[in-house]
Amino acid sequence: MIFDAHMHVGEFPLFDVRLDRDGLVELMEEHDYGGCVIFHPDNATVAEILESVPAAHGLVWANPRMPDGADDAERWLDHPRFVGVKLHPLLDGYHPDDPIVHPVYEAAIARDVPLLIHCGHPIFTLPWSIEEAARRFPKARVILGHMGHGNIVYIDGAIDVAERNQNVWLETSGMPMHTKIAEAVRRVGPDRVMYGSDAPFHHPIVEMAKVRLSGLTDDLVDRVMGDNAVDLFLGRR
Repeated sequence: MIFDAHMHVGEFPLFDVRLDRDGLVELMEEHDYGGCVIFHPDNATVAEILESVPAAHGLVWANPRMPDGADDAERWLDHPRFVGVKLHPLLDGYHPDDPIVHPVYEAAIARDVPLLIHCGHPIFTLPWSIEEAARRFPKARVILGHMGHGNIVYIDGAIDVAERNQNVWLETSGMPMHTKIAEAVRRVGPDRVMYGSDAPFHHPIVEMAKVRLSGLTDDLVDRVMGDNAVDLFLGRR
């Protein structure tokens, strides 16, 4: 089963890309997805799409810099189709372990859902900054989105952080080095690395090829491509 752990929906004029409800369904059918998680800064947009796409699940976009950001995230987490939290410290402008974010971690822990955090860009999303929060909240299940992204120092740092912390997972989208996926599985373990496409910013064909060409055995490819995300987000396979 292929389960995409990282998909955006909506319009992104700066990048000249977009993914609406119909485009999401088309991608899922074309690439034989069994499921995915989607998100957007407007959680209502995500909720509307979820109503008509049964195999899609949502992550609550939490922006703790907004006056009611943490409370708003808690309200959306009560929605049955939202299965986790999305934090983007780079875009929204905060340190991952800033006290304003702590209520979001606490809400995710209380509801037993994971947090996907953008990882790989200074100043706010370096793996070691996210590690500070992961250590402060050891019961939080933290996913390093992009596992360090495009910089080898940050990629190695993300793998190091996950290896040191049992509550940290790695997600592969946008990370260009296919061999690092196999290294991550070897060092972190077969259950804490998962496939994501970052669609529409990256294409699923490219992102899936990295996993399949990484050097992993077929059973481990299956885990990365879907089983691990299904276990983490849905608690089942």
